[in-house]
Amino acid sequence: MDLGFLPMGELMDLEKRTRMIVAVALAVLMALITGCGLLSPFQTDAKPKMSKWDRMAREKNESMDLKKLKLEPYAEKVGGELTSPEYEKFASNTRVRVAGSAEDYRDFRAKVAWIEVEKIDGPDSSDEDRFSYYAPLKQGKFDQTIRLFAGKGEYRVTVRLPSTKEKDRFYDLAQFEVTNVNPNWKRDISRTRIGREMDVKISRPVSGLTEAKGAFQLKGSLGKQPNHKVMIRLEKDGEQWEHLISTKNGRFSAQIPLFYGKGIHKLTVLVPDTDRENYFNEAASLWVKNRSEEKRNPIEYFKHYEKRGVKLEQPLSGGGSGNMKYRIKGRIDPDAPFAEETENLIVQTKKDGEEATYFIPVENYRFDDTFWLRFGPGEYEVTVNVPEITDERRDYFRFFGVARFTVRNTAEKDLRNLLPSRGIQSDSDQIEKLARKLTRGKEGEREKALAIYQYVAKNVRYDVQKFKNDTFEYDDSALKTLREKEGVCQDYSFLTIALLRSIGIETRFVEGYADGNRHAWVEVKVGGQWLTMDPTWGAGYIDENDRFIRKYSTKYFDPDPAEFQKTHRRTGVMY
Repeated sequence: MDLGFLPMGELMDLEKRTRMIVAVALAVLMALITGCGLLSPFQTDAKPKMSKWDRMAREKNESMDLKKLKLEPYAEKVGGELTSPEYEKFASNTRVRVAGSAEDYRDFRAKVAWIEVEKIDGPDSSDEDRFSYYAPLKQGKFDQTIRLFAGKGEYRVTVRLPSTKEKDRFYDLAQFEVTNVNPNWKRDISRTRIGREMDVKISRPVSGLTEAKGAFQLKGSLGKQPNHKVMIRLEKDGEQWEHLISTKNGRFSAQIPLFYGKGIHKLTVLVPDTDRENYFNEAASLWVKNRSEEKRNPIEYFKHYEKRGVKLEQPLSGGGSGNMKYRIKGRIDPDAPFAEETENLIVQTKKDGEEATYFIPVENYRFDDTFWLRFGPGEYEVTVNVPEITDERRDYFRFFGVARFTVRNTAEKDLRNLLPSRGIQSDSDQIEKLARKLTRGKEGEREKALAIYQYVAKNVRYDVQKFKNDTFEYDDSALKTLREKEGVCQDYSFLTIALLRSIGIETRFVEGYADGNRHAWVEVKVGGQWLTMDPTWGAGYIDENDRFIRKYSTKYFDPDPAEFQKTHRRTGVMY
């Protein structure tokens, strides 16, 4: 193996490096033996590097005439002292340690020291220029690091100890002024005395001043009375929104929308008063800077929202927009009453006096679906409902409102008679495939409508028992009728309308009466004119023994209006 040779210059460099390594190794060994630390070769001082704000505070303090802090008369009465800070006026970088004690603490009527921080050259708003800390008193001692919350400027700090005679009364122990040299705003989460007593903790956000865009996640816990609801209050520029949040195992969580546009929103968490029913006390507060300029409307919640355990995740506020349809997403608390039996939510939309209803399926206690904005452009009022859970048989459905909000449709078209609707799955591949098969080779809308009328009337059997027993179900629909080939007037109409709409023919569900009974039939737009058809009556009749007799007839496809009105009375259209 050829070892080669180093030139003399490089050999000398190698020797120097070797000596340096040996020297460092010996120094390390000596440090381990003697317990001494090592200085970095790039440091001139063993202390951590000081930030520019710390340097500025130190330099300002060096230029000031620092005077010893004087205590207030109450200090002598309770044997109080302040060990930190030492001066009545000084400078700091954002934080200040406040520590002290009282010898005669056993008679105190509260277990905290009250430290109030006031920005004396800052904004005029009472929400922004004061901040309170309630430092626990342990064996008469307290130790609290406070934050100079509103950036650069002058602050007054007042330290107070509890009264020995009166509850909820405090007396000044000391007062000092401090100049914050750091311009950055940093806040702690504020907790009131009640919030501390109830052990209210906010785990998210982690700071008392945070930023978000449009919404933020709030998480926290309630140590005492863990099963009680908490109230949240959102405020900005005189506007205010309040909402109740349920706790589970003492924890609460909610996505909070920032309704009022760009700027600072104040959020306050309130807890139930232990002595007064339906009364809440402020427990904690924080501030959120919204980067979004968009303003939204609060959602209106009803009592069944909490009672039935509904939690909307989308939308979080009203005033949103959609292009012909809008998404709704959320969950139902599995422990809430009737949670397992709640298989659908009912969404109702209203615009210019017109209403439409949609069923939103719930699976594994979650829902995520869309509903249509079928009445053209403009603002819609949307109500979300839960069904009444009952064993009673009825020919109608009863439900309870849980939330209401507004949404704007940006689409220009009015597709009320073409879009899918409750029970009418005209967007189903199975429905469309059948419709195209039935109308293959047919010329014009009239022939296509007749072909579909004929199929439904000939293939669906009238369910006499369903009619007599009022056994209507939430899943009654076109697809169910197609599968079971049986139903009553609404089911004949559901299937007929779904087939026609699936191939782009405008059709509507007509409500009314026939021979004194509630009835439903169909109107279809053919050649720009509305044509009436009743596939139920075209399928046959019920004899004197309450048996359905099949007897297909075209008599009820585009019947003479005068003759039709002798047996049928139209009351309106259902969307």
